[in-house]
Amino acid sequence: MSDASHASAFSLAPDEDDLAEAVSNDNPAERLQLVEAMRMAEAIVFASAEPVTEKALAMRMPEDVDIPAVMAELQAQYEKRGVNLVQVGEAWAFRTAGDLSFLMSRDAVQQKKLSRAALEVLAIIAYHQPVTRAEIEEIRGVETSKGTLDTLMETGWVRMRGRRRTPGRPVTYGTTIDFLDHFGLAELRDLPGMDELKGAGLLSARMPASFSVPVPPTDPDELTEDEDPLTDIDLEELGLLTPRGGDD
Repeated sequence: MSDASHASAFSLAPDEDDLAEAVSNDNPAERLQLVEAMRMAEAIVFASAEPVTEKALAMRMPEDVDIPAVMAELQAQYEKRGVNLVQVGEAWAFRTAGDLSFLMSRDAVQQKKLSRAALEVLAIIAYHQPVTRAEIEEIRGVETSKGTLDTLMETGWVRMRGRRRTPGRPVTYGTTIDFLDHFGLAELRDLPGMDELKGAGLLSARMPASFSVPVPPTDPDELTEDEDPLTDIDLEELGLLTPRGGDD
């Protein structure tokens, strides 16, 4: 990003006096420390091309900084501005305010439109993860091609996360932080529920009374009891890692 772009973007940001006035703390020293921490966090997130995790922020900021408190305070400062500080999973990023997204439509990069099958598979993975290809096919009632899963992984929205502890050790799939970022979700539990899906016309109002929309996991990165992590051998087998050569 050019210096001019940086200057333009920061002109929209709250200045140091605004931050100081907004921080309610009777202790002047602590107040100034919090303001400085907010400025540091703001600079780190703004300069990053990808959402920044709180762990990454903690590694670059003083040890005594309360990162969650700093980010919550900074998020409040940007709440009513044209650029918002949003949480994406366990990471943070600056994004155009939702009600102003139409202004950016001309600059948006046209992405390849996903097929109906790919959208169905993506929805199943999002709600049912961790899920195997066989489980996806069971839910859809039709065969799912490897190409569909490959397409979703190429978008960066789906990843291989582990292997199920069942015969054949099938690969389990889950969504990524890019999936959350693209669809404007802070976490998987922000996915639409049954009432929202019906309201959008995506579910029939005549669905069986026993039908329910599954609740996604709280922590999508945590392996379940019946999952094993992917090892280097697994990655080589799946073509995701170049096999190591033998010793001379």
